[in-house]
Amino acid sequence: MTIIILGICLFLSVSTGGVLAWTLAGLFKDKIGGCSLLCGGFLIGLLTLDIIPSAWSAYYPFGLLLGGLLGFFFILVLHSMCNHSHTSSLYLLAVAMFIHTIPLSVTIGSLLDDPALSLTMTTSTILHHLPEGFALATVALSTGNKWGSLTLCFIGLSICFASFIWIGQQAPLSFKIQSILMGVSISLIGCTSMKEFIGQYIRTVPLPAFLTYFGVGYLFSGLFHLWL
Repeated sequence: MTIIILGICLFLSVSTGGVLAWTLAGLFKDKIGGCSLLCGGFLIGLLTLDIIPSAWSAYYPFGLLLGGLLGFFFILVLHSMCNHSHTSSLYLLAVAMFIHTIPLSVTIGSLLDDPALSLTMTTSTILHHLPEGFALATVALSTGNKWGSLTLCFIGLSICFASFIWIGQQAPLSFKIQSILMGVSISLIGCTSMKEFIGQYIRTVPLPAFLTYFGVGYLFSGLFHLWL
């Protein structure tokens, strides 16, 4: 498969995840807090069930921790410089997803000369981005963003994926740099989830409803994890 075809496949994967989220959103129509908590639960599940365990076993722990600190300080600086907006939440999470894609893309690029390994890893990675599309679409729904912004994020994610596959072919990033980038991504996703989609509703949504919305989001993340 060429790099362009891989990018198109990733776009189709995240778009499918987005359509699934849009379909589910009918259950939470006019419930902004519920939709945000659903998104927060899904993202926390994505981190705890999939991203963190996989990253911890595949990358340097020190690099992950360093990247986590860098991501945390980036969030602090960003919020001190910019006024919060719903659109910025979507794009901040999109940036986290872009960074998360880089180490995987570089690895695929470095293995493209081995047809057996590259096909297996590419298929797994493309399917793995169904939850990312689901998460970004849920964020867009909970923050009132429209399909235009979401489609822009999907296209950007696909371009990032294809671009770093090419970089992996030409000049692969060092394993230490990949570890730091993965740590930054985890930190950005975690901080955004806790602050934007969970923290602001702890006191405003009744506890039973809070646990229900969060639990449903976490459950969907678990289902994705088992399926993929």
